[in-house]
Amino acid sequence: MSVAEGRNIPPTPRRVAIVTDSTPYLPRVLIERWGIAQVSLYVGWEGDLRPEHEYVDLDAFYARLHDSPQLPTTSQPSVGDFLACYQPLISEGLDIASIHIAGGLSGTCESAREAARLLLEEGHPGKVEVIDSQTGAGGLGCLVLLAADVAERGGTLADVAEAIRRGRESLDIWFCLDTLEFLRRGGRIGAAQAAVGTALKVKPILTFGTEIAPVGRVRTHRRAFERMVAYLHELHERGATDWIIQHAQSPGDAERLVAAGTELFGGEPLFCTEVGPVLGAHLGSGMLVGGMTRPSLLP
Repeated sequence: MSVAEGRNIPPTPRRVAIVTDSTPYLPRVLIERWGIAQVSLYVGWEGDLRPEHEYVDLDAFYARLHDSPQLPTTSQPSVGDFLACYQPLISEGLDIASIHIAGGLSGTCESAREAARLLLEEGHPGKVEVIDSQTGAGGLGCLVLLAADVAERGGTLADVAEAIRRGRESLDIWFCLDTLEFLRRGGRIGAAQAAVGTALKVKPILTFGTEIAPVGRVRTHRRAFERMVAYLHELHERGATDWIIQHAQSPGDAERLVAAGTELFGGEPLFCTEVGPVLGAHLGSGMLVGGMTRPSLLP
């Protein structure tokens, strides 16, 4: 019996790689800093579906979105896309936490789970845990960064999954759109339709969870901005430690919200980015604000 066997020393836990999709719209600097792998969703017109990251000119995309009589089509990544991402990571001896946009909004999690099942059948030693974030956009981004932090500090796959679960409990994402027209046309309006009926000219305030649901409405752009600032105050009063700002074709509003939040929280947001084509195709333009209370991570 070796010395190690005699002491019953447990095996070293496998390190954990963090995988997400393209819809958190995290800044490239954070993706690289935390070593986060991404699998892209697809978007395009008239059957010309391209990986979301290929749309580098967002102004041109949104201009076409607003001018085109047809909405672009969006699609989840294929099982093959996930396999291409997972296999090199498992070959490096890593377990994988794969965290994605809410299953109620996209089939991305299903593609990821099928890829994980195939790897298991093939006998790959690494574990892949696919986690439905039950949110999207910046909310998903918050959870992905939380997961990366836990993994970097030596957390196991179980630690990462638990941190995401607890982080999701304290996460809230609100947003305001210029119009519900794109949600209506894309058939993704869900519970919001019941709240506003046919009054598509109001500025709806919605929340981003397993579905898109209404929390209020206002009638002017100014009131919408004021409501987003009020929501920042609400997050602060509830003890939020992390907050984000995102926008679609509203950079001026985003800058003003960042300034208001920075003064309130005493520090800058985790990130401020523009929402890309996949979510933009369904939401149109507007503002998005969110926050979460960072849970205690590892003992």
